[in-house]
This record gives sequence, structure tokens and C-alpha cells, in this order.
Amino acid sequence: MLIWFLPVFLVFLLIGFPVVFGLVFAPGILLYLNGQERDIALLYRNVYTGMDSFPLMAIPFFMLAGELMNRGGITMRLVEFSQSLMGHLRGGLAHVNILSSMLFAGLSGSAVADTSALGSMLIPAMERQGYTRRFAAAITAASSVIGPIIPPSGIMIIYAYVMGESVAALFLAGIVPGILVGVGLMLMVKVMADKYDFPVASAKTTWGERGQASLRAFFPLLTPVIILGGILGGVFTPTEAAAVAAAYAMFIGLFVLKTLRLRDIPDVLMRASMTSAVVLLLVGAAMAFKTVVSLSHAPEHLAAAILGMSDNPLILLFLINILLFIVGMFLDAGPAIIILGPILGPIFTSLGVDSVHFAIIMSVNLTVGLATPPMGLVLFVASSVSGERVETIARAILPFLAVEVFVIFLITYIPAISMTIPRLAGFVN
Repeated sequence: MLIWFLPVFLVFLLIGFPVVFGLVFAPGILLYLNGQERDIALLYRNVYTGMDSFPLMAIPFFMLAGELMNRGGITMRLVEFSQSLMGHLRGGLAHVNILSSMLFAGLSGSAVADTSALGSMLIPAMERQGYTRRFAAAITAASSVIGPIIPPSGIMIIYAYVMGESVAALFLAGIVPGILVGVGLMLMVKVMADKYDFPVASAKTTWGERGQASLRAFFPLLTPVIILGGILGGVFTPTEAAAVAAAYAMFIGLFVLKTLRLRDIPDVLMRASMTSAVVLLLVGAAMAFKTVVSLSHAPEHLAAAILGMSDNPLILLFLINILLFIVGMFLDAGPAIIILGPILGPIFTSLGVDSVHFAIIMSVNLTVGLATPPMGLVLFVASSVSGERVETIARAILPFLAVEVFVIFLITYIPAISMTIPRLAGFVN
């Protein structure tokens, strides 16, 4: 009977139940009906123990760093730097949107923060230049999924915590796939720009102007260097790196760039704490949900079903990509990783797929789900920022989703894309 926890959870989602409550109530009800009252206490205790983790403390610190940089006007400097490099191209502001997302990814690691921060600036600017609002919102949502792929990445921290992987290895493995997604989106924009005669954002800048824009963006662009350099150099752990990133963002905002004021800090702390609380509560609930997954023996049943389809890893990887893509349409990346990671990860490592490679396949696939209809979170954020209806944005984003799905299959079947940098750094064999 306990195996019915997943259908009950899906029913809760369909009727509009908040995910965090569905994750706890669905297994709780079935444990009660199954007469396992002792396990109910374990279930709800695991909500707290699932959050009580030093590695997970990296998430609120990275959230805080992103809020500080956004409030301190650092996002604007990244946009200006991107425009100095790509604003002269046809469809320049669309290219600027994508490049800004790639740069912002190295600061916050959050797709929602990316959509909110960049969308509030670039969507009105693109509309003034003649782009439709739905296209501007769609390219903002599509490019924002790069945020959790290029390090630092909140969902990769969650995956590493759940599966016992190295955070540094996952961070390094996400660099090339994230860049590949950005380049793919730019190629699609170029095709559409030539077909629909998109406007040029600005005249070609001189090398002197690009140099000035680079200097203005120097301190923000130094953030990912400090984070990755410190982790790989053994100077600090990923959690300590997140705290350093937050302290660095506050220091440059208050004392170097002087774009952040002391009276801004309480509101920044409040916004970061609210966002972090949502993420950590989801993690805690999902870890409790994971307890019932193991009690129900669902992993063994699913593994037998998957291996019964085929013993060819290439075919199974194709099928799992389809499954993850569908899951990503309805479930946020964090809970999906915590629920499915322990089930799917061991199956594919037993088939010879490297655990870091599978982690990237799963993380990128579920991240793209953030921009996939009908429940993609960044679609709703883009709708809120732009004032455009979600259904309209969903139709406009389809060409960009096709590019991202193509990149997912490239990552799946060409392991060197994600594995080369971690291998060179000595994190994988």
C-alpha cells in the first residue's frame, strides 16, 4: 500500500497543494493508513534533520550574495559590459540578455534571481527597441536556466549533499554545458534576427569603451574567480566560499563601488532569508519524502522496471532524459533531484555511467524544466516581470527550448563535454 505515496503526491500537486506540504502529507497519510505510526514521527523529524546540514548553508549565503549584487547595481554593470561586446550585432539586446545571464550565473546560481533582475531591466529596453514583449520575456526565461548550470549552483549543492558527490567536481562539470546552452541560444537568436530583421542595439563600441566597461564590471566578474579559485585551491569549503562571496558582495557594494547603502541591508537580508527559507524547507520536506521512498522499496521496483526495458545504457539514457524532461514540467528541480537522484543515480552508475556525468545530465535536464510549460517557475516570474500571459510566453519560448533539449542530448551522449574539466582538475578518473 505504501507504494501509492507517489500517485497521492501527484494528486495533491494537481489540486494546487503547495509542493512542500504535498511532500510531507502524502506519505504521512499512507503511513497512518498502513498502521506505521512510529514511522510518521521519523518522517516529520526528518524535515528538520534534512535541513540541519553544514553543506546546505551554502545556499542562503549564495542567495544573499545575489541579492546584495542586484541591490548594489552590479547587475547593471554586467549588462553594460555585455552590451559593449555584443550590442552592435543584429538582435543585439537579445544577445546581451543571454550573455548577461551567463555572467550573472557566476554570481548567484539562481534562475529565478536571473529572470527577476535581468528581466526588470532588459524586457522594457527590448520592447522600446521594437521587440515584442512576449519575445523579450521568452528569451529572458530561456537564458535564465543557465544560472543553475554555470557555478555556483544551488541545485548542484543539493545533488552533492543527497548523493555524496564532490561539490567542486559538479561545479567544474557545469561550466562547459552552461556555456554550450548560452552559445546555442545565441545561434538561435542569430537565425531569428536574420529572418525577422531584429534591430541593432547600439553602434559598435571602440576598444577604449570596451575597456571602460570591463573596468566597471571587474569587481563583479571577480566573484566566480574567488569562489572557484578558493574551493579548488583548498582555501575554503563550498559553504565557506558562499560566505566569502556574500561578504565580498557587501564589501564592494558598500565601500568600493558605493552603490549599496546601509539602509538597504535589512531589506536585502529579509529577501534573501525568505528565498532561502523556501528552498531549505523544500529540501527538508523532500528528505523526509525520501525516507518513505526507501521504506516503500520504490527504488528497487523502478530499477527492475527500467532495466527490464533494455540493457543498453544509450537507450536507457534516452528514456531517462524523456522522463526527467516530463518531471521538470511539473516539479521544481530541487525536490526532483532529492526524490529521483537516489533512485536513478545508482542504476546508471551500475551500468557504467560516471556518477558526475549522470549528475550533470540530471541537473541540466531538470533546470531546463524551470522554463518548460505548464509549471515552469521562471515562466511565472517572467510573466510577473513583463506583464505578459504565461501561455503567450510559453509559445514564444519553444524554439529556445528546442535548442536546450538538443544540448541536453549532446551532454548525455558526449561525456567529454562535462567531464573534461573535472578530469583535468583531478576530481574524476
